[in-house]
Amino acid sequence: MKKIFLLLMVFVCGMAFSQILSSNLDKKTLALGEVDHLIIKIENLNGQTVSAAPQNELLPFHFEEIKDSIGVNENEYIRKIDFSVFEEGTFTVPELEFKIGERVLKTIPYDIEVINTATKDDQINDIMSNKKVSLDPQDYWEMYKFYILAALAIIALIIAIIMILKWGRRAKSSPVVTTNITLKELDSLKKKKYIEEGNYRSFYVELIDISRKFIAKQYEIPADVLLTDDLIALMRKNNTISQENEKTVEDVFVRGDLVKFAKTFPDQKTMEQDFAGIRDFVKRSSKDIEFKNLRKDA
Repeated sequence: MKKIFLLLMVFVCGMAFSQILSSNLDKKTLALGEVDHLIIKIENLNGQTVSAAPQNELLPFHFEEIKDSIGVNENEYIRKIDFSVFEEGTFTVPELEFKIGERVLKTIPYDIEVINTATKDDQINDIMSNKKVSLDPQDYWEMYKFYILAALAIIALIIAIIMILKWGRRAKSSPVVTTNITLKELDSLKKKKYIEEGNYRSFYVELIDISRKFIAKQYEIPADVLLTDDLIALMRKNNTISQENEKTVEDVFVRGDLVKFAKTFPDQKTMEQDFAGIRDFVKRSSKDIEFKNLRKDA
């Protein structure tokens, strides 16, 4: 009899000091989107800490948690969860684990049936009737300003590209630029001192080569591929180069051909005159181009 009494006392004391977990589900049948309430309570904590899933993460993903509140004091833990389900079917709230110290307690599972209570004949009404709102220009600007600014930026970029392609390319190939480049090439030829050394062959080869490239670029005549006679005939027919410039080119080119085939041997004075003549021709070429453009405009 004493053993039975002792066992009963131990059982009563254990029950008195052990934690008690209880749970309660408000509804087990829900309409789509209807809110249900789950309450979990743990008693006799005796100051121990309760560990569980974080707030709003206790239920499986089918359950849309609306509110998850936790109340704790020295002896009691209460967790209240409001949730909804937005799919038809039967869903299970599984066993939920709560750890108190080294002890793990679990709730009982609940099956919830979710039904669609709407019918095809139900009339759907807006909560509020639509209102017409008048917008002023400032409102339209705030709504579309980024699109307008982007369009303006694209237009400006296109215009800039066109101007660069049109005017930039023209500036690089302008008569003045071509003239200056050729004058620098003539200065480089002068520094080689072919005239002073009497190296007439090298002098005329380079002088005529510079002149041919200049005529081809400045006057758009294929001087770099034509023979001297054909070039002179084309210049006269083309009527682009002035007679003074034609005469200079003809004299120097003919003399250069004679030097090339060793039919003449020019002296230093003649070479200096030919160099000066080509240099003056290059400088005067811009007037030929201006006259050509005037004729086009007319």
